[in-house]
Amino acid sequence: MKNSSHKNNAYSVLIKYDPVDMIYVASIPELQGCMAHGDSQKKAFDSVLAVRDMWLDTAREEGIEIPEPDYVRL
Repeated sequence: MKNSSHKNNAYSVLIKYDPVDMIYVASIPELQGCMAHGDSQKKAFDSVLAVRDMWLDTAREEGIEIPEPDYVRL
């Protein structure tokens, strides 16, 4: 859906620990390439939220299709 307003908090966030680099890596699977890292889960999570906002802003500016959030309400 082009240039639509998404509820940013509806995207899934996946956080994994990387034992080699000893960091947490957070990603948003719906947004290709949207990932960040930190030395704690919270830092990785906070960082990926900032990256998500930049990803969405850039997509809107460039006219790139923004995927709908893929989540299940519990």
